[in-house]
Amino acid sequence: MDLDPVTLARVQFAANISFHILFPTINIALAWVLLFFKARYQKTGDQAWMDAYGLWVKIFALSFALGVVSGVTMSFQFGTNWPGYMQTVGNIAGPLLAYEILTAFFLEAGFLGIMLFGRPRVSERIHTLATFLVAFGNTVSAFWIIALNSWMQTPAGFEMRDGRAHVLSWLEVIFNPSMPYRLTHMLIASGLTAAFLIAGLSAYRYLRGDKSRSVMAALKTGVCLAALLIPAQVLVGDMHGLNTLKHQPAKLAAIEGIWHTEKEVPLLLFALPNSETRSNDYALGVPKLGSLILTHSWDGEIKGLNEFEQHPPVAKVFWSFRVMAGVGMLMLLVSWLAAWQLWRRKSVSPLLAKALVGMTFSGWLATLAGWYVTEIGRQPWMVTGVLTTADAVGAATTPMLATSLATYFALYAVLLLAYVSVLFHLARKASAADAQAAAKLEEKLA
Repeated sequence: MDLDPVTLARVQFAANISFHILFPTINIALAWVLLFFKARYQKTGDQAWMDAYGLWVKIFALSFALGVVSGVTMSFQFGTNWPGYMQTVGNIAGPLLAYEILTAFFLEAGFLGIMLFGRPRVSERIHTLATFLVAFGNTVSAFWIIALNSWMQTPAGFEMRDGRAHVLSWLEVIFNPSMPYRLTHMLIASGLTAAFLIAGLSAYRYLRGDKSRSVMAALKTGVCLAALLIPAQVLVGDMHGLNTLKHQPAKLAAIEGIWHTEKEVPLLLFALPNSETRSNDYALGVPKLGSLILTHSWDGEIKGLNEFEQHPPVAKVFWSFRVMAGVGMLMLLVSWLAAWQLWRRKSVSPLLAKALVGMTFSGWLATLAGWYVTEIGRQPWMVTGVLTTADAVGAATTPMLATSLATYFALYAVLLLAYVSVLFHLARKASAADAQAAAKLEEKLA
């Protein structure tokens, strides 16, 4: 890899977005899970639901703080590293980012204080309303960000005048051809990320001997949510693939490692894409299954990479997709096994509990792999057919970018380690509080 300014700027933005996306991915769905905990408490009066709420609202607050800080840092790069982006498409990107702040961020930030600290001071109804508005704000925020990113992938509703994009139809800009699929795919990914985080930390407490009702309530919620969402994600992923075949065929060809236009395409389980020979080494695939999945026809034709003058780097896209799909299959297996055990035995085996702990951050891995497929898959374009990455980069020098990149990497590594450590600390602390409360109850009963 040549460490030229374009490459370093891309790696720096990738590092920032990779760190930032971890936290909204948790919080978009976690806010709705917190609302579910509150609703269950209000319906049943069972304190276990509020105990679960008490732990997970702390994790939500911590994730929210890191998401905001990393988001601000990321936005600086539009001016420092990518001035050509705003100069060319600022008429579209600027308003969409502003809508996200005006309609979503202010809403969630405004009611976050009531959600975190207001319960002793306001009625249960007002506190539940605040939780709902924070959850709604998170989802609206995702809507605007995905709308902008989708427009960059499949731009519509604009025209170019004097080298700048001008809006012709905001409806076509926002609801561009890939937007509904990307938004649904991302919201379900958030649900799976939060579900496995909840199930993993709850299983960790379970293995440490904490089998309190709040732990079991959270564990069942996480497992059931994951078991329900993963089949939905497979269905949405299939529709998203059909949309990609239509609007971004070069990306799809890179995902499947298809170099030459052909029918009856195999589904490659393993291969080493070779850009020099423009073929795949050590390919292992299932005959015709690729065509069936991609076109819903056994003899469907897929356009190969050789048909395109410009296409993304194949190996990175090819393997990122397989990491995402492989993690998804593990999610399906583990969540369904856990759901079956909870239904039959009202508990999970120690082995499966350890598997859930190991899958705690599997949602992060799948989300990042999918995000890399999306972002690397549109190269060399920053906005497909409108603006190349090379044309958008600024004048920052290699030493400047290398220094700031090293600083980002070191800071993010420390913050990520601290975040994960705090999550498990909060889980242990909650278990200790549960044990103390149980001991006091036994003393009263004695």
